[in-house]
Amino acid sequence: MRQLLYAGLMLATAFGLAACDNSPKSKQESDKKEAAAPSGGDAASGGGTIKIAVGGPLTGPNAAFGAQLKNGADQAAQDINAAGGILGKRIELVFGDDVSDPKQGVSVANSFAGEAAKFVVGHFNSGVSIPSSDVYAENGMLQITPASTNPTFTERNMWNVFRTCGRDDQQGTVAGNYIADQLKDKKIAIVHDKTTYGKGLADETKKAMNAKGVTEVLYEGINTGEKDFSALISKIKEAGADVVYWGGLHTEGGLILRQMRDAGVMATMMGADGIATDEFAAVAGPGAEGTLMTFAPDPQKRPEAKAVLDKFAARNFKPEAYTLYSYAAMQIIKQAAEQAKSLDPKKVAEVMHGDNVFKTVIGDISYDKKGDITRLDYTMYTWKKQPDGRVTYVQND
Repeated sequence: MRQLLYAGLMLATAFGLAACDNSPKSKQESDKKEAAAPSGGDAASGGGTIKIAVGGPLTGPNAAFGAQLKNGADQAAQDINAAGGILGKRIELVFGDDVSDPKQGVSVANSFAGEAAKFVVGHFNSGVSIPSSDVYAENGMLQITPASTNPTFTERNMWNVFRTCGRDDQQGTVAGNYIADQLKDKKIAIVHDKTTYGKGLADETKKAMNAKGVTEVLYEGINTGEKDFSALISKIKEAGADVVYWGGLHTEGGLILRQMRDAGVMATMMGADGIATDEFAAVAGPGAEGTLMTFAPDPQKRPEAKAVLDKFAARNFKPEAYTLYSYAAMQIIKQAAEQAKSLDPKKVAEVMHGDNVFKTVIGDISYDKKGDITRLDYTMYTWKKQPDGRVTYVQND
């Protein structure tokens, strides 16, 4: 999944196995302690360890997604270590909090390089993954992002960049085609957050629906961190929009939707993977019901994922959105290293770029020469109220 630094709204999200003090200070102190501690126990005698770094927004408004990346990688490390590690070496995870800020992401990347990490799972935001990848390339490190979907990430002819998710030109095509085919009689407004991810996704959706003869009645950008969207909502109302396509994350997206409903605007919101967390509904309120969303086919429905899902249930952690994508990234590193018979990142990358299939909790994954997965990985979801009263996203039939 992308964006520049969010200011303003802070949504507290707990990490790890148990409830804890969620204040920003205590979270930061906790993250520092976790970053210094190896995952999966002490190194096996004689085998040594291999450091794998995990970068993402562990604090701040996008911490829900950072938790997904962190917990997915951590569970995978535990499982891989229990099975003997990678080529006899136990995984030691190191964590870095980029708070969704590109500059902080580069600082985290340099820190990972200084700690001699060979592989990186991360980052979440495309706007962080792209500059950080340059640091990793310079230091001979291989990067797999579970969530950064902007096409630029893999369009720069770099040896070291991969993703387990799809791309926004694919996601935007699915969204734009859905609008043109299913909502062609509706008036469409397009709103984005001006970030690498949000604007890029909105533009890809716009391009796809325009190609099928649907023209938007409004195209607007907002600034991340904004809280008052009254001016935007007045424009949406004036345009008579029936559907508001949102290119951005759950924080601003949820606020826009809540304020739309408060203003009596009943237009349907359509979002993408950037709102794939239950915190979207927490921010948006009851108005979240009926929201449309593009995301990958639900990996939790795959039989390959059942055993891992049971482990997350025991940890009292709901593996939303990119949790299993992070777990899969770790599986791919292990399988590619074993095929390469080496922990040299460049040799591992050669295997990943080859005609190889990796078995993961999100299904079979193979890569093209750019580092993109070779399958189309998007479908449509609708946010629906559940029997317990929660509103969450459900894959359309």
